[in-house]
Amino acid sequence: QKGVWLGMKYAVPAMRKRGGGSIINISSIYGLIGSPGSAAYHGTKGAVRLLTKSAAVQYASDKIRVNSIHPGLILTPMVSIVTAEELRPLVDATPLKRGAEPEEVGWCAVFLASDEASFVTGSELVVDGGYTAQ
Repeated sequence: QKGVWLGMKYAVPAMRKRGGGSIINISSIYGLIGSPGSAAYHGTKGAVRLLTKSAAVQYASDKIRVNSIHPGLILTPMVSIVTAEELRPLVDATPLKRGAEPEEVGWCAVFLASDEASFVTGSELVVDGGYTAQ
């Protein structure tokens, strides 16, 4: 993912000057699992996952933590163009039987950016209602 790489390229020097920081990259559950017909998308999201892990190791000595969030079905405006009938199989396959509100992903980012996550780096926070736990 070129955008993720460029974001880190320019954020890291500023964070070094400040004495550290937290980078949170957004991937997808499809960076963790595959599905038919979406190899390019899965490849880009998998790249975000491994860029994050590599950066976490590389920048730890600079006190820069790097983590990724892997959302599943999030009820964003983009999803609103899909009918409930079309979403039903994904909702049914999710143990919590619903999609997440965008704020639920946001709170995960708040945690990763906070001092409460000061020992968390190179981690993948999966926000998918249990979908990938099966």
